[in-house]
Amino acid sequence: MRNARDRVAQIRSAPVLAGELAAELYRARPNAELLAFWLADVLLAQRFRWPVAVPLLMGQVTGTTMRSGSVFRRVRPGESSWGLEVLLKYAQAAREACDLAADLAQRAARLDEVTPRLRSPAAADIVKLLLDDDAVPASGRVSKKLTARSARRLFERLIELGVVRELTGRPTFRLYGL
Repeated sequence: MRNARDRVAQIRSAPVLAGELAAELYRARPNAELLAFWLADVLLAQRFRWPVAVPLLMGQVTGTTMRSGSVFRRVRPGESSWGLEVLLKYAQAAREACDLAADLAQRAARLDEVTPRLRSPAAADIVKLLLDDDAVPASGRVSKKLTARSARRLFERLIELGVVRELTGRPTFRLYGL
């Protein structure tokens, strides 16, 4: 098996090299398929000089959309259609990531719009947490200026305004996010 650093240094296309790496790792260790997909994403991030790897291929190949011809079954690394499928899945993952980024940008802009209407002394702290983190608990620990009850009320107000969603669906411990 070739060294991953050698692959990063090659001139060929990053998604092609990532797919080849996944196929080679899969041939060596079929029980480590998901690790192979993650390492392919890491190689892609290194080639594009991203600060962190993004699970693009990793998030796509575990779905049911990877197919072989007209039959819906997962295409395995090393199969004849693997190279084309990797390129398609990276393109689909990039499109989904762009759609998600646009949606989050709209939600963040809407949150900034309604922030002046919030009367809570900790509203600015909560808005900053919501913009910085994926999920924020509705507890008094989110700000020293809020009790647990006032934090819940603030999040309920943000839900009413349509700028925040409750993510857990549980009545006892709730997480909120954009």
